[in-house]
Amino acid sequence: YAYDPDLKMLYYGSGNPAPWNETMRPGDNKWTMTIWGRDINSGEAKFGYQKTPHDEWDYAGVNYMGLSEQRVNGKMTKLLTHPDRNGLVYTLNRENGDLVNAFKIDNTVNWVKHVDLKTGLPVRDPEYSTHMDHEAKGICPSAMGYHNQGIESYDPNRQLFFMGVNHICMD
Repeated sequence: YAYDPDLKMLYYGSGNPAPWNETMRPGDNKWTMTIWGRDINSGEAKFGYQKTPHDEWDYAGVNYMGLSEQRVNGKMTKLLTHPDRNGLVYTLNRENGDLVNAFKIDNTVNWVKHVDLKTGLPVRDPEYSTHMDHEAKGICPSAMGYHNQGIESYDPNRQLFFMGVNHICMD
């Protein structure tokens, strides 16, 4: 969890859908794998951004939510940065949940080609899907994720996040 006392908002992530067999749960499995921004007084959800619709790999996105203020298009902006188990680092405007950026932790992440910054949706590589009658090999990252339960740090002077990562793939 992270808390912004000025905005009076709480930020957290929701986990993966079940069962793991993705063919048993069609659709996006809405509200799983989501970064939430909630009003701390009313409990109202101000936004929800789903990172991995129809998660097939157990990338449960409940890890670190880093708060910073950085320039976006020349304007100081309150940001939330989330390195996810799915191998992507997401940055949202923490006032309204708008996606600012999403990029791979490194080039070995292969289940996704990229995130469409206009729609916020991942563009998947079907070769690494776990659907029935398809044996996917070398899916990166593994269910453990490239970023898991580690705690990050942020240096506001250099405007850099520091994080530990795993490099484990799976079949």
